[in-house]
Amino acid sequence: MTEPRKTTEGFTIYRASEAPELVEAGCITPSPITDVQMDGMKRIMQAGYREGDEIKVLCNIPGFSLVYSWFKPGFPLPLHSHDADCLYYIVSGSIRLGTEDLGPRDSFFIPNGVPYTYKMGPEGVEILEFRHETKFNFLNLAKGAAFWDKAVETVAAQQEEWKTAKRPSVHA
Repeated sequence: MTEPRKTTEGFTIYRASEAPELVEAGCITPSPITDVQMDGMKRIMQAGYREGDEIKVLCNIPGFSLVYSWFKPGFPLPLHSHDADCLYYIVSGSIRLGTEDLGPRDSFFIPNGVPYTYKMGPEGVEILEFRHETKFNFLNLAKGAAFWDKAVETVAAQQEEWKTAKRPSVHA
């Protein structure tokens, strides 16, 4: 991981091209998962799950983190929560959050501990995640085998398309 560039003017520059992935940066800690979740995660990884997203830590300084996520069309985001509040800002693409359709320049706030998921729009979504924490957990709440079976089916059907997918911002 490349260190941010500090300037003589007192500000710091963080380059997206040098941003580490979320796990590599040590920001996220997966909470313990059940045997059903472990089996489901293994199966979706084997089906090509990692082709469906790109998550980078753009900035991680005491008291503040900024994460960029690109979830490709059809990416199965499990119901989950975090132990830190998060403000989300949609850069491009769209999602369905509950009964709400959200798109570019829309935001939403998820408080600490509140379970949520969203469905990616037809182009996927590029989203920024703002937190006042540098470390947070990922509590996977997708407990039933039905979710994992459907997720494996979705990933297997999408993974080839995901390999050549273009960011929605390319079309904006």
